[in-house]
Amino acid sequence: MLLPSVKIFSGTNSQYLAAEIAREYGQPLGQMQLNKFSDGEMQPVINESVRGEYIFLIQSTHAPSDNLFELLLLIDSARRASAKYICAVIPYFGYARQDRKDKPRVPISSKLIANLLVAAGANRIMTMDLHAPQIQGFFDIPVDHLESNTTFIPYIKNLHLDNLTFASPDVGSTNRARQYAQYFNAEMVICDKHRKKANEIASMTLIGEVKDRNVILVDDICDTAGTLCNAAQLLMDKGAKSVRALITHPVLSGKAYENVAKSTLTELVVCNTIPLKQESPKIKLLSVADLFASAIRNCYEQKSISSLFIK
Repeated sequence: MLLPSVKIFSGTNSQYLAAEIAREYGQPLGQMQLNKFSDGEMQPVINESVRGEYIFLIQSTHAPSDNLFELLLLIDSARRASAKYICAVIPYFGYARQDRKDKPRVPISSKLIANLLVAAGANRIMTMDLHAPQIQGFFDIPVDHLESNTTFIPYIKNLHLDNLTFASPDVGSTNRARQYAQYFNAEMVICDKHRKKANEIASMTLIGEVKDRNVILVDDICDTAGTLCNAAQLLMDKGAKSVRALITHPVLSGKAYENVAKSTLTELVVCNTIPLKQESPKIKLLSVADLFASAIRNCYEQKSISSLFIK
């Protein structure tokens, strides 16, 4: 009996990353096309047999919501074509910021997205740096939660910075910053912010000492870059020698590029989980393709995923 083989497909807006992942894995992307009716209705078509195969469908679910819906349709296509096993590879899991009911009459959107992915026919989810790690519990199927520190730590080492300090731009990212601080045996500080409403900061206070230190801010998402740039300015005002930022998912909406360009940040280092809308001299892009390719291989060969993590 022939063993099932691996086939890797990509949604429309993640092809730049999927092609790199497939190349790192050692095979071409599978053939598919996206048909659209005149009113915008989508129909993804897989143009090769997937019967009895292990299928990895790569698509980040950043805005617009068409990216999510295309992924759901691709999963359904593969299921109805008798694929043996379907893994949805979602480098950036959208709607993860809505992981709880923090005010009356609002949705828990990330739970709804989890339900939709399972209902469509996904057998497994592979993603990176969820905004809230507990979102893994919204799924009743396995979730491989990859960590961007595998990509960022070698980059930090190559900078050869002295007096290194890691900073969290808000209380929610404290655990991320602490992981880096522990790995490098470095200090950690917190920028405690108070919001009036979404994307609008009322005040920010520094907890810790940064005078004459090279500071690296750590977070999972950069949206308008308002929090990040305010934190960088606060750190410089408190005597930091330099401020950099490590951000996994470059959402970068609104005036984000302008905010970063005008900020006191030395550089903003991001992963390619989401395509950049434009280039910027302050933004450095690192690829996570090799990490996802290794995770896909380990998943198929039933090897440990945690072996890919930096301890």
